Amino acid sequence: MKTYALRLTRGADLKKTIDEQFRIRNIKAGVILSCVGCVYELKIRLADGESELHVKDNFEIASLVGTFSKDGSHLHISVSDITGKTIGGHLKEGTLVNTTAELVLGELLGYDFSREFDNNTGYDELVIKGE
Repeated sequence: MKTYALRLTRGADLKKTIDEQFRIRNIKAGVILSCVGCVYELKIRLADGESELHVKDNFEIASLVGTFSKDGSHLHISVSDITGKTIGGHLKEGTLVNTTAELVLGELLGYDFSREFDNNTGYDELVIKGE
């Protein structure tokens, strides 16, 4: 595995920047290893697969996980508000970094990820080739 570390600053679009970082490094199979930081605007798709939540408020990033393929990323985020209440979902563009987001990305050498439509789920699902 090869790793990359970066720090995002205020106003950076979290999803867009992650996707760009994987693309400019020509990563064929990527993962999020770690992310700590905060956002002031949150945009996620909820568990029903259709509804979206868009909130402008301060949140701590409690977790960010996912994979990246040549066809794009699949990222899930959990955030907590000022009371500690935690919510999460599928990360969408428009989630904006507040003071910082410290990211560690991983490249899985020897693998090639892609996404193909799966009739059983109705979504483009991960296809894994390699080791």
